[in-house]
Amino acid sequence: MNDMWTGEKVRLRGVEPEDWKSFRDLAKHTVDARNADLVEPPRSEASFRAWTAERAGRPPGGDTFLLVVQTLADRTFAGSVTVGETDRRAGRFKTGIEIAPDHRRKGYAAGATELILTYMFAEQRYNKCEVEVYAFNDASLALYRGLGFAEEGRLRQHEFFGSAYHDVVLLGITAADHWATHELPSVR
Repeated sequence: MNDMWTGEKVRLRGVEPEDWKSFRDLAKHTVDARNADLVEPPRSEASFRAWTAERAGRPPGGDTFLLVVQTLADRTFAGSVTVGETDRRAGRFKTGIEIAPDHRRKGYAAGATELILTYMFAEQRYNKCEVEVYAFNDASLALYRGLGFAEEGRLRQHEFFGSAYHDVVLLGITAADHWATHELPSVR
């Protein structure tokens, strides 16, 4: 592997100021936003431009970050992946992914998540990755289970939105679980 940020179908890259339109388009899908988090009121284009410019200006590094998922085939914006809620002492972190509707079911989410796992386990010495998925989000549950994440628990009626309470499913994967099915990165 020559570039640890490039997989078979996607490349992870930093946010660029011109990505503001793609992030705006992701936010327009309120059902998708709800699957990932909470629905927020509409934002102005100026707000998206400012947010994206601020993200683009951040120096690399740190324990929490957001990267753009870009297709290799035509170098288009397919979505974003985040790393957050890191705990170096315990050796764990959380990740999340959002893929634009026209780029789903093409392996981009799986490829991007595998790149993140490899980086966090092989380069940052983390031991465990955790995700929280709403119980009704069958696509995300299938994605993470397919990558080897195991269900570790369920928070019943944990979140309220859409006029109802919803369960949150907790899933996790350890570095050992990941390396059992993936090749260690080459140092050359």
